[in-house]
Amino acid sequence: MSNPFPAIFAYHAWANGDLIHKLAELEEKAPAAYLDALRLASHSHVVARIFSGHLAGAQHGYVNDNVDPLPSLEALRAQMAANDAWYNNYVANVSEQDLAEPIRFTFTDGDRGCMTRQEMLTHVALHGGYHRGEIGQILRRADIVPPWDTLAVHLHRVDPARRKSATGEATSPRRALA
Repeated sequence: MSNPFPAIFAYHAWANGDLIHKLAELEEKAPAAYLDALRLASHSHVVARIFSGHLAGAQHGYVNDNVDPLPSLEALRAQMAANDAWYNNYVANVSEQDLAEPIRFTFTDGDRGCMTRQEMLTHVALHGGYHRGEIGQILRRADIVPPWDTLAVHLHRVDPARRKSATGEATSPRRALA
């Protein structure tokens, strides 16, 4: 099987970018809900940074799985974009042999852990999706339509030719993604 992580992390970066745009709308409409959503987005980002440190064999510098005070939305946008770029570069260059390598590390609470690089990458992608989903629910409660955060949507947006049916006719976006 070929490495699925380049597609997964391209999607992850795209979904993070869409989410940040919606957080700006939430900040104006529901400031208290915005702080909850910003806290979740920051947490997701910090965890991704922690695991990028583990993957790189470098100190990540975090003592918790979030930061206090929370960054501004613009600062978080820039930080997430830089980290997403790091992951996209990493997964484009990691070997299958490296993916299977177990890495020992220490969690921010002091507990010891060991995961393969593949498990770490999977964790980061799934963890980010989990918290984007939570933020989507916050957006809904504020009457804001959340981003259409699915891999299928991402794939069809970056490659619109996928929307062609077997006969070459364009298909309905909703039907094509079902």
